Amino acid sequence: MAKAGNTIATLLIGAAVGVAVGYVLATDKETRQEDLDKVKKSLDNLKGKFAKKAADLEEEIYHS
Repeated sequence: MAKAGNTIATLLIGAAVGVAVGYVLATDKETRQEDLDKVKKSLDNLKGKFAKKAADLEEEIYHS
């Protein structure tokens, strides 16, 4: 069963790498930069949400 899981994970990783390479080769530099900026903004947003959730959880644990 573990071998099947590894095979599926390897297949998914390979597909993701293939999509990324295809995207880089198919788009121009300006479009890639715009998309990269969007991804960075989204990651910063997620980072802020996780930090807030962590602070809320810490508050709940230590002050309950």
